[in-house]
Amino acid sequence: MQLIDGNAISAEIKEELKVKVQERKKHGLKIPHLAAVIVGNDGASLTYVNSKVKTCRELGFDSTLIQLPDSITQEELLRQIENLNHNQDVDGYIIQLPLPHHIDEKEVLLKVDPAKDVDGFHPESIGKMALGMDTFLSATPAGIMELLKRKNIDTVGKKCVVLGRSHIVGMPISLLMQRNSQPGNATVTTLHSRSEDVEKICAEADILIVAIGKPGFLKSHMVKEGAVVIDVGITRVMDDTKKSGFSIKGDVDFDDVSPKCSWITPVPGGVGPMTIISLLINTLKAATNKDEK
Repeated sequence: MQLIDGNAISAEIKEELKVKVQERKKHGLKIPHLAAVIVGNDGASLTYVNSKVKTCRELGFDSTLIQLPDSITQEELLRQIENLNHNQDVDGYIIQLPLPHHIDEKEVLLKVDPAKDVDGFHPESIGKMALGMDTFLSATPAGIMELLKRKNIDTVGKKCVVLGRSHIVGMPISLLMQRNSQPGNATVTTLHSRSEDVEKICAEADILIVAIGKPGFLKSHMVKEGAVVIDVGITRVMDDTKKSGFSIKGDVDFDDVSPKCSWITPVPGGVGPMTIISLLINTLKAATNKDEK
């Protein structure tokens, strides 16, 4: 078993991005600017968004955090998004999900300018990705593809099973894994809550990408010898042995599954660090796209 260390790979890419930003400064080009919108005071979401802002500053990016009350109306939120669409200094922005129940998430995402959609959630971005056109790739799936690429993991012709069909991870990674590219060119099966023979289908996979939000769901009997396992899950689980009172668990039972794997991502420290990196790659791309206009 070999570990796919997302922390180490993200550190490599951070250095690459830092150099690119310095080159832009040297040539008098605009510094990439990422804005983050968060609605409400959810502790986990605030921590996550603040880590994005911190990483921006570390690498020389400009960043803005826009924190809004959870009582904000949909109309007010849409006006904030419209302001970001017209703000020439902001190259890309993200809207931290989930949003409060009274906000129509789909309508909000449709309002985002596709040219600034660094989260890759807009239908235009998803459609271009499906067609293999140049676009902003969804952040977590793009991070997974980068992990596979950096570790030279062969995906061509391999049986890939994706557990989960969310528009954030499951659906886009299924599309990316079957595109005519490397990584890619896999034979992809997507499993979800209505799927039958889940354990049998998983046990036949060369590559398993697990994103269902159920801690410890994937067990060793569901994994064939030598499989590659990518764990996207991240859940806080009560743990009296920890000072914090909780542990971070993935969707894979790591101790049970890892002995059978050729490669596996840990949680934390696997896919998670790559999501922020993908956002910054997309933000740099957005700034570069402006250079060419």
